[in-house]
Amino acid sequence: MPEDRRITVAVTGAGGVGASKRLLAALQEDDRVTHVDLLVSANGRKLAALEFGTREDPDSVAQALGAASPKVRMLDPADLSGPVTSGSYPSDAMVILPCAAGVLGRIAHGLALDLIERAADVTLKERRRLVLCLRETPLHLAHLRNMVAVTEAGAIVYPMIPTYYNVPETLAELQDELVERLLQLLGLQRTDRYRWDGVSTPARREHTGTP
Repeated sequence: MPEDRRITVAVTGAGGVGASKRLLAALQEDDRVTHVDLLVSANGRKLAALEFGTREDPDSVAQALGAASPKVRMLDPADLSGPVTSGSYPSDAMVILPCAAGVLGRIAHGLALDLIERAADVTLKERRRLVLCLRETPLHLAHLRNMVAVTEAGAIVYPMIPTYYNVPETLAELQDELVERLLQLLGLQRTDRYRWDGVSTPARREHTGTP
């Protein structure tokens, strides 16, 4: 991937919007990233309001998510004429964090009811990286079949399942590790804090006091 990365980030109606805020912060701080298109669904705004105690209007949600850099442009998911609807629009990758099960299912079957799902469809057809951070449990058979279908179409299903061997002590640490692993998938790794060396990781050694 080039060093002037253009990333699309979408937030849909599933819990875990706090991780989206951490991902946006990392992308805004990274000089390799020159542009971020941000899309928050109506249900995503409801979850943001619930988690952050803010209003549901787009401006309040953007502020709550920390979308302060001029490199971030917020798009209206209801506007199917938005730039990310076209394969000619430059974008290197897309992350949906969190990704609702219904959104994943529609993407798996090529159904686009809004700009988020259309952008995901474009990402797949242009053979770009699409990461879907599913936030649903337990999973029934339709969920599992949709996960297989969307993987066969070229997406990466990355459920928001924490690791435990790093002995996280706070929600922030769980979110930080999730975001770092997502950045690795995007080719934007920042730290080796969670890298397993065959024995342990720096994060685990820090928490357990082991060498």
